[in-house]
Amino acid sequence: MKIIINGETRETSAKTLANLLADLDYEGEWLATAVNGELVQSATRTKYRLADGDRIEILSPMQGG
Repeated sequence: MKIIINGETRETSAKTLANLLADLDYEGEWLATAVNGELVQSATRTKYRLADGDRIEILSPMQGG
């Protein structure tokens, strides 16, 4: 299926948001995720089913200063 991750169209076979994050090597409770503009809590990522055309935003904290 085709989805949009942080503005970039990609193909994936991941069925859930948790599967997608693992495929992309994004793992950890500290990530912020949203699908189609709605926040998805880390506790529900394993149950959150992805659909063709979903828009996913993945945010991770950055160090700087």
